[in-house]
Amino acid sequence: MTIKTQQLRIEAYDYPLPDERIAKHPLSPRDESKLLIYRTGEIAESRFNQIARHLPAGALLVFNNTRVIQARLLFRKETGACIEIFCLEPDEPRDYALAFEQTAHGCWTCLIGNRKKWKEGPLYKEITIDGQRIRLKAERLSSAGEVHRVAFSWDPPGCTFADVLEGAGVLPIPPYLHRETEAADLETYQTVYSRIKGSVAAPTAGLHFTPGILEALDAGGFGREEVTLHVGAGTFRPVHRGATLEEHRMHTEYISVDRSSIDRIRRSAGPIVAVGTTSVRTLESLYYMGVILAGDPEATPDRLTVSQWAPYDEACNRIPTKEALQHVLDYLDRHHLDRLVGATQIMIAPGYMFKVVGGIVTNFHQPRSTLLLLISAFVQGDWERIYGYALAHDFRFLSYGDSSLLLPR
Repeated sequence: MTIKTQQLRIEAYDYPLPDERIAKHPLSPRDESKLLIYRTGEIAESRFNQIARHLPAGALLVFNNTRVIQARLLFRKETGACIEIFCLEPDEPRDYALAFEQTAHGCWTCLIGNRKKWKEGPLYKEITIDGQRIRLKAERLSSAGEVHRVAFSWDPPGCTFADVLEGAGVLPIPPYLHRETEAADLETYQTVYSRIKGSVAAPTAGLHFTPGILEALDAGGFGREEVTLHVGAGTFRPVHRGATLEEHRMHTEYISVDRSSIDRIRRSAGPIVAVGTTSVRTLESLYYMGVILAGDPEATPDRLTVSQWAPYDEACNRIPTKEALQHVLDYLDRHHLDRLVGATQIMIAPGYMFKVVGGIVTNFHQPRSTLLLLISAFVQGDWERIYGYALAHDFRFLSYGDSSLLLPR
């Protein structure tokens, strides 16, 4: 099974997407977007504000509560050259919460724009936070391919790095929008339930939800749980033209799930509906973390990492889902932990067997992307018919576009 999936060619997952079909801005109100419904092979249309009418009875919806940070820092050199430092994830300390709480210095893994103009020496930027002038300093420490370790410090100390990003950073909107970040994006490019800072891209399926829809879900008897997966810039990286999947390296993403949420997911009698592909990757990774713990109950936290191709090893698919999730719960109880923290590089592509997720709420994704591969796996290869319908019926595509509810079984 591994060989078959690894040898898939990305050119088979291409489709023509005219620029005019890419939504450059969201609708207002956000829940007026169109909703494509794919249920056991049948396609229908609705509005997103009617989604509660189309969900399976007893469904438990799982949302990614990550919040997009203002991760782009722009520095101007004395020569006039503009250097962009794009903060991807914390390096020291590695914990997101601790990294944001730093009050004098911290180190992050970053992308650097216009890097050729930054040969040596630190960069400086003057910012104002709560009326106080702050001098922000950036020093490049080391490089590994396209990513770099950058040390930040600020004087006078006292404000947090979260404050620094709020005061000096720019919200990173997707590059395929071909426009600069606007003031409205600070609100519209966040889900209404976002609260855990750390993403450099929004879990865009959640952008359609409003407080009113969440209330309708509660009134309809549907369950709601949250997970956290901080979305990295790798989500925008297409699989290289002509390449097979084995040539594509999945980026690492960090997940956090409360014990109570894992327990409720395990006990759910209804289908688990993941809101967005990030929730899908988190939920499916929980299963394989349970597999790791089944083989090594005393695994250290650094062992709780799902590798890219682990799901395609038949030996990793023999444990029932509820049993795997119970191993996770037992691990948390043994260590007196109230949440699971781990990492995943999971590749979900045709040939993958879904363990937890029974439905997906998701937008329409880029051609040749790993997200489209995930959708193809979920609908058992029927993605071309779904996307063909969306293109023929004026659906808007990508982050600010319309949505779909996929219920293949």
